[in-house]
Amino acid sequence: MWRYFVKRLGIAVLVVFTVSVISFGLLRLSGDLAQNLAGEGATQAQVQDIRVLYGLDRPLPVQYVDWAGRAITGDLGRSLFTNDPVFHLIAARMPVTAVLALGSLLLAICVALPLGVFAAVYRNSWIDRAALGMAVFGSAVPSFWFALILIYVFGVQLRWLPISGSTTWWHFVLPMVTLSTMVMPQIMRLTRGGMIEALDADYVKMAWAKGLNPGVVFFKHALRNALLPVVALAAVSLGFLLGGSVIVESVFSLNGIGSLAYESIKRADFPVVQSILFVLSFIYVLLTLLSDLINARIDPRIRLH
Repeated sequence: MWRYFVKRLGIAVLVVFTVSVISFGLLRLSGDLAQNLAGEGATQAQVQDIRVLYGLDRPLPVQYVDWAGRAITGDLGRSLFTNDPVFHLIAARMPVTAVLALGSLLLAICVALPLGVFAAVYRNSWIDRAALGMAVFGSAVPSFWFALILIYVFGVQLRWLPISGSTTWWHFVLPMVTLSTMVMPQIMRLTRGGMIEALDADYVKMAWAKGLNPGVVFFKHALRNALLPVVALAAVSLGFLLGGSVIVESVFSLNGIGSLAYESIKRADFPVVQSILFVLSFIYVLLTLLSDLINARIDPRIRLH
């Protein structure tokens, strides 16, 4: 297990390094940052002063090493517009995004698990077809479009729920429903497939033949084994939801990481954008590593690969 952990950890470190290089380089490829910061009417002397001020006159490898060295210690630089430490800006917005992502994941699991189980138990029935249809619909509908429908129906027409802000728990209902549809179909299909495989397994058939209590056979033997891969998927899904919060937070005016990224992109605040990309990627890599370890713990055969 330790050899597998060290191997996966090495891969995770390599991925984090690659992501940091990509996030650093993409912003530099988007144009002359100094010129963008100075504005259209700036003179060459003013542009050069900005390059020197922010260290943009140095070679890119030197800029990256300097940024990466400070990032390791938690120093992500300062915002170009507010002059606040980027770390503090991200830390202030992260709780909203974390609540949104965790709540969306919990909602997705609560809906997808029963649907997947019923679809497997009553396979090829109308229940199975309806569940698969809902999964296809959830995968095909863009989250932005679905959010607008929810706002119009429950916020404008029925006026049951607030459509913007984050002051109460009710403000998170519509955003969580919207964001949960991004992972709900995958969880449902994985639960259905795992449950069908478990119900057709020899050990479950043997349990039925021995006359064990149906509840014991279903929950202890079939369902428990069918849900093990879902646990690993949940870790990856959480990272995916954190990254997918950008659009949802912008639509519902939530003051989270997603809205901070959107605002920073519009203002060309490259230290904030770069740091958000790095932090979210780092969290996703950690959750992926956790998912790999869970899978290895569940199925020892994975450690041999």
